[in-house]
Parts: sequence; structure tokens; C-alpha cells
Amino acid sequence: MNKIILILVLAVMAAAQSKAPSGDAARGKEMYVKYTCYACHSFDGHGGAGARLVPMKMLLPVFTAYVRAPRQMPAYREKVMSDSDLADVYAYIKSIPESPAAKSIPLLSQLPQ
Repeated sequence: MNKIILILVLAVMAAAQSKAPSGDAARGKEMYVKYTCYACHSFDGHGGAGARLVPMKMLLPVFTAYVRAPRQMPAYREKVMSDSDLADVYAYIKSIPESPAAKSIPLLSQLPQ
């Protein structure tokens, strides 16, 4: 029974992902700044007081649901940010490159351990 529920949930998420707006990363960056997401998640999405957003591992429907009813940040209801706005923010976050691994930074590899 649990496997059936999991399959149904995954199917619904996949369907929602395919119907979701694709998102405009440039506009998403504007929204990220406008709503001061950077204050907690930093300008590069790598965290700070808030959760690390890059690399974004959530699917858009999960991201949208979390932003609408989060546990530890202000909620952004549809009256404030539409699904299209959130798709843009999501596209922006997905466009931010990951930080390089510490071992790939020569100066850091020279530090005593």
C-alpha cells in the first residue's frame, strides 16, 4: 500500500513539474533581491542565517509548497508571490553555480591541517 501511495505522489509531482511555468532566471534574480531572500540565503544562495539553496535539489512543486508554508522563514502566499514569480526565483536559484570543492582551491589546500 505504501508503495502505491509513493508512486501516486511521484506521479502527481512529475505532472505538476511538467505543467509548471518554466521560469525566467533574470526576473527571478530581481524577485530574490526584491523580497530580500539574500538576507538569509546570501546573494549566491550558499546559505548564511537561512538554508543553503545551491545546489537546489527540490523540484519546483516542492519548492513552491515549502515557500508557501515554511517551518523557519516568512511564508510567501500567492497574494505576495504568484506561482510564476516562484518559478522565476526557482530558475534563478537553479542558475547559480555550485561552490567549488575546498580541495580544488590551491590556497586552501596549503593550509596546515
